[in-house]
Amino acid sequence: MPLEFLRRRGGDPASAPTTSQPAAPSGPVSHALPEEVVAQEHQLRLNYAGKTSEGVRIKAGPRALADLPDMLVGIAKSEIEVVEPLPIEYSQATPSIVRPSEAMQWLNAHHMLSPIARHALVVLETIDAVDLAFDTFVVALLDGETDTSGYPEYNAIVGGAAAHWDEVTGDMIVRGVVGWGGRGVRGDSDRIGAKILTSLLSSILASQYSLGLTAVQRPAAAHGHGGVVCPHCGFESAHERAFYCPKCGMRMLRG
Repeated sequence: MPLEFLRRRGGDPASAPTTSQPAAPSGPVSHALPEEVVAQEHQLRLNYAGKTSEGVRIKAGPRALADLPDMLVGIAKSEIEVVEPLPIEYSQATPSIVRPSEAMQWLNAHHMLSPIARHALVVLETIDAVDLAFDTFVVALLDGETDTSGYPEYNAIVGGAAAHWDEVTGDMIVRGVVGWGGRGVRGDSDRIGAKILTSLLSSILASQYSLGLTAVQRPAAAHGHGGVVCPHCGFESAHERAFYCPKCGMRMLRG
């Protein structure tokens, strides 16, 4: 007995003719604006901080500058580097990426320094703790670790001794300088920085040429003019009222 009732109504679908239906006309689709836009937040906070000590008057002499790196011995955790004052052609150098020409000057002036020294200059120049128009800066890593590229972590302490020549007496004024910062904030950085600064000041005072504490009066750099060219080392100061060469400490010859 054939099972006719199992067949689909309308016969075999394979033998049925196929018909195409016209596609529905496409038109503009309207989307209602939401009452409140869902936004993704993006934020970066850079926090730089530092401390400077009182100045220590160092008797001028041929060994005054040469003894600066010795003041970091026993405190530094990396190689001690000496950053000399910048000549007049780098008078506009600043570590600010929003000022491309000044940032390029800064990179040209410091590209040979180590990542630790460059990081220290970014931090300390940004907060105006060091000014290479007249400062000689002896710098090293003082606490913390570096990343795989050699740059200090945000909670590492960098710094050392900054020295400039007193324009009245010709003596050298040395002060301890520490700084830290970057992405993030560590709660005990201030305490660690203060402790290291005390060690730096003690080391500076222990110099055989130390004459004791003194008030720090940093020279004011001139804008748009150059200083007198030093007849001893050929350095041209970035500030015009310098009486002593920021690099070698010798007396400038003025007309």
